[in-house]
Amino acid sequence: MSAWVLPDHIADVLPSEARHIEEIRRNLLDMARCYGYELVMPPLLEHLESLLTGTGESLDLQTFKLVDQISGRMLGLRADSTPQVARIDAHLLNRQGVARLCYCGPVLHTRPAAPHATREPLQLGAEIYGHQGLEADLEILTLALDCLRAAKVQDFMVDLADVRIVNSLLTLAALSAVETAEIQAALAVKDAAAIASIARRSDAVVRRGLQNLTRCYGDVQVLAQARSLLPDLPAISQALDELQWLAGHLDGTPVSFDLADLRGYAYYSGARFAVYAQGAPDALLRGGRYDAVGSVFGRERPAVGFSLDIKSLVGVVSGPPLRAAIRAPWGEDKGLRSAIAKLRSAGETVVCVLPGHESEVDEFHCDRVLVAQGTDWHLVPVKKVDL
Repeated sequence: MSAWVLPDHIADVLPSEARHIEEIRRNLLDMARCYGYELVMPPLLEHLESLLTGTGESLDLQTFKLVDQISGRMLGLRADSTPQVARIDAHLLNRQGVARLCYCGPVLHTRPAAPHATREPLQLGAEIYGHQGLEADLEILTLALDCLRAAKVQDFMVDLADVRIVNSLLTLAALSAVETAEIQAALAVKDAAAIASIARRSDAVVRRGLQNLTRCYGDVQVLAQARSLLPDLPAISQALDELQWLAGHLDGTPVSFDLADLRGYAYYSGARFAVYAQGAPDALLRGGRYDAVGSVFGRERPAVGFSLDIKSLVGVVSGPPLRAAIRAPWGEDKGLRSAIAKLRSAGETVVCVLPGHESEVDEFHCDRVLVAQGTDWHLVPVKKVDL
């Protein structure tokens, strides 16, 4: 095997795609800033126990591990940034009020999330700490949708769920850890028969509730259906009320529900959402409430957020048109060098053609040429120049 062959599901990003990724990254971070979110930059690696403590334990199999050559301790390469941001909120900022934080950086996965997915997503996310009310849930969801609009994603749909519905039933079912995992797998594929078999020793009302969850998906009418199909438990009623409130504030955005959905990170504690778009094989982003995410760092407080992989966005939106650029000859003439410097300081892209490369074509759309007119240098449209 050639030494330069990259590992499976790891790839170089070439100029045109890299430019597209960078433009999306800037647009999304600018959108987060418009909402008042502050940028943080957690490190790519940490001590393993810090990354995998508490809610991070679910990421154990997705985390690359290595030995620190300085301390001899085990390190981990982050598979998700949310536990790191929770640590920053708890230990470094330690604010008493609301903290709005955003981030963008690579994460590494030991296995791809899907057959054609990368193991090196470029994860962007935003999180609110310190507010228990639904206002925070709605703000983070609204920001997530505005980020997709900023990336020029079209025809997307929001899918809502709430982990308290499933968790309330599983708590009453009194199942073993293995049986609970089997129920969760059966819910994912809507297998009511398997649920009945696994939960056969559970209370009949709870067992029927778990089976009925497999039918609780669709449009907003699902919420009314769920009230009649599921046990009348306070946590379930509250979750359904909050889902209805959130859906009613999305201003015409298509909304669906799948009350049995548990996909995504295990640290969610309340309402959660995923956004799907035409052409995307899976959700473009996921988010929700995870109030216990900071507890392992000694500061449990309300938290809600979302994250997405910018690389996956590039696959479903068209690239922007090439930015207009200026072609200039290479030379030592002071007037030429001064004209080029002035154009670049004004934000223009000026590509100098090196000697012997006049006929080469690059990715920049050079619609103007810097040409000498007497002792001065002037911009002339390409179509008026004999190249």
